[in-house]
Amino acid sequence: MNMQMKESKMEEKRDNIIEDLVNKGIFKIDGRQLYQLNYYELMKEYIAEEESKKCL
Repeated sequence: MNMQMKESKMEEKRDNIIEDLVNKGIFKIDGRQLYQLNYYELMKEYIAEEESKKCL
């Protein structure tokens, strides 16, 4: 049960990142749909997007 809670929390975070990226107009990364990417790849793109926003 504990493992299932961990997965659902991780899935929830992943879904939130996908939603944020879509709201910013990002639908694909390296030619792949966001839902095809793992949490690490999504997080990397999300952080890069936030950093580029700070530079503006």
